[in-house]
Amino acid sequence: MPVSWDTAPAGGGLGRLVACSEREPGRGAHQGSWTQSWGAMASVHESLYFNPMMTNGVVHANVFGIKDWVTPYKIAVLVLLNEMGRTGEGAVSLMERRRLNQLLLPLLQGPDITLSKLYKLIEESCPQLANSVQIRIKLMAEGELKDMEQFFDDLSDSFSGTEPEVHKTSVVGLFLRHMILAYSKLSFSQVFKLYTALQQYFQNGEKKTVEDADMELASREESERKMEKEELDVSIREEEVSCSGPLSQKQAEFFLSQQASLLKNDETKALTPASLQKELNNLLKFNPDFAEAHYLSYLNNLRVQDVFSSTHSLLHYFDRLILTGAESKSNGEEGYGRSLRYAALNLAALHCRFGHYQQAELALQEAIRIAQESNDHVCLQHCLSWLYVLGQKRSDSYVLLEHSVKKAVHFGLPYLASLGIQSLVQQRAFAGKTANKLMDALKDSDLLHWKHSLSELIDISIAQKTAIWRLYGRSTMALQQAQLLLSMNSLESVNAGVQQNNTESFAVALGHLAELHAEQGCFAAASEVLKHLKERFPPNSQHAQLWMLCDQKIQFDRAMNDGKYHLADSIVTGITALNSIEGVYRKAIVLQAQNQMSEAHKLLQKLLIHCQKIRNTEMVISVLLSVAELYWRSSSPTIALPVLLQALALSKEYRLQHLASETVLNLAFAQLILGIPEQALSLLHMAIEPILADGAVLDKGRAMFLVAKCQVASAASYEPLKKAAVLEAAIENLSEAKNYFAKVDCKEQIRDVVYFQARLYHTLGKTQERNRCAMLFRQLHQDLPFHGVPLINLL
Repeated sequence: MPVSWDTAPAGGGLGRLVACSEREPGRGAHQGSWTQSWGAMASVHESLYFNPMMTNGVVHANVFGIKDWVTPYKIAVLVLLNEMGRTGEGAVSLMERRRLNQLLLPLLQGPDITLSKLYKLIEESCPQLANSVQIRIKLMAEGELKDMEQFFDDLSDSFSGTEPEVHKTSVVGLFLRHMILAYSKLSFSQVFKLYTALQQYFQNGEKKTVEDADMELASREESERKMEKEELDVSIREEEVSCSGPLSQKQAEFFLSQQASLLKNDETKALTPASLQKELNNLLKFNPDFAEAHYLSYLNNLRVQDVFSSTHSLLHYFDRLILTGAESKSNGEEGYGRSLRYAALNLAALHCRFGHYQQAELALQEAIRIAQESNDHVCLQHCLSWLYVLGQKRSDSYVLLEHSVKKAVHFGLPYLASLGIQSLVQQRAFAGKTANKLMDALKDSDLLHWKHSLSELIDISIAQKTAIWRLYGRSTMALQQAQLLLSMNSLESVNAGVQQNNTESFAVALGHLAELHAEQGCFAAASEVLKHLKERFPPNSQHAQLWMLCDQKIQFDRAMNDGKYHLADSIVTGITALNSIEGVYRKAIVLQAQNQMSEAHKLLQKLLIHCQKIRNTEMVISVLLSVAELYWRSSSPTIALPVLLQALALSKEYRLQHLASETVLNLAFAQLILGIPEQALSLLHMAIEPILADGAVLDKGRAMFLVAKCQVASAASYEPLKKAAVLEAAIENLSEAKNYFAKVDCKEQIRDVVYFQARLYHTLGKTQERNRCAMLFRQLHQDLPFHGVPLINLL
């Protein structure tokens, strides 16, 4: 379903940012270690600002009363700003100044980092300035307390004069003013502690710089390289632990917004679930009523499918939202009700995500009731969309969806309207509507996306088109749409240079791409695509199941083609864990290949009843084809005909070209077994064009093999000369079929082809060619298991 998993809750900016976009996780943080430890720096912060939170044994709710405070790291940043102002325009090139300006914003907003890392960042932008900053900090740290006092006194000069170096309302100007104000409010004891912390910060940085220099020399020796690398890793961790401390309000807000954006756009670049939860727990330890932190904790728990913790965090988010008064400062009771209805709506979305549909329906009813009492049409529209999601298996669900789209357009909600249109297109595709009507509807949806700059929905629309063309059996068009999506994502960037290419639509498109390459026998290319998917979506990410299922299906098909049924049987377990219906179907195929016909038939009958109940038409047709194959393997082709005709009627009704072509192949084979090869051949001539144009390589090989069989069978009554010409044509078709089977390494089919070729060469009196085919057949027959099925009857 393309419908968003979460709806924008009422509340702060972060809540509105991530609530609608939680379903598309995303990309990683910039710089700075987020390993929490309360060392020397933490004790300084606590003595300055955190101990006063407790009055008469009661902890104050808002620890961010002071928005910013002075730390040794921020003194280093102030030195950098001061040196930039003192350096003339000629001393620093335009490119270096541009790099420094780009560096400033993450330095001002981000967390405290080690001095050595700060030096490295400045040196990458401007080596000359890095040396000046290092000298200034060294003089201040190795001097006296009055040097730091004098430095802060001189900072005010940046605003003096008719043309000041820094404007008071600029980003840098506000930072300077905050630091000057925070420093002026410190008592003498607090100033002394700050200076002591600055000396420790400098000493740690110097120690780290010396260790880096020593390790760079030692790394040249091959025997010591591994040991030195381990020491480097340990020292980095120790440095960052000693530097990290409580975050100011701005740093906390920046951290939360950054991680939320990365979870949406590129989850691999965000902190790992354990690390992020540790940071959030430390943040909430100092401010348990920080609502946005609870919401990010909710998103983080969703990554690991932790239903209990995610529910706990979501409820805490809305509880804190009400307690802090964020929603009712200007709206009174209306703000309180808004939080309650959106809390119920998000709770319904959460239960729906985990498959708890009864609890989701109860929460949704509560959200609808509160929204109706408050006359909140926007919330009601979100509820209507979720009503469709919960009831989409019902036959009248499209009525809800059409009404939802109309209302969303009426109330000016383009995001919901577009999701509704795409859901409607998906539903109509499963109902067998023509492709041109569906593409026209998606074109209207695309116009809405471009008009409102909904880039995320543009990606979803293209992924939807890829899936629709694949469903209809048009592999060329599906390949084109998948490549179009990949090209668009490589050009589009979002905030902070994050490439929006780690979303669900990207995973879907790459999954289709891997399967399409595997179908054409390009297994090396498919492996490269899957390798890229594994890098983009690690196993612990939300959308990893998409490529895992593709990988398992490709491995299963290769094992079956190679005749390794025991290996295919072991892969079925992995497929079942990801998709139970697909797993049961593949298990029946393995049983059938192992000649366990009764067990396979029982499994297929149960699966057929289940798929008919849930209206999975594509799987119903696949099961019917497998049942028909069971019948003719059991020498009952007449019983298979009604089953095949039912499958053909369904595939034609729902316009599933791939399954229709496969059904025609099975019908032609049944006619061949029944002794009417001429009709089988005429049927093949009608169906072979779409197979050769868009079919998989294995289907192309089976089609050409069947054509050759029908040609030989129909030539039995021909004159000798005409019969010889037909047999020559059949041999050519067999050679083409063998090439197709070789692409997918289908050794059993190759064995059948060379056996048939040897028989034909023998009939034509070509002894040398017959002996060559017979030798190849014997080699394959010795390598492969034989299950007692007549070779000549296999497709």
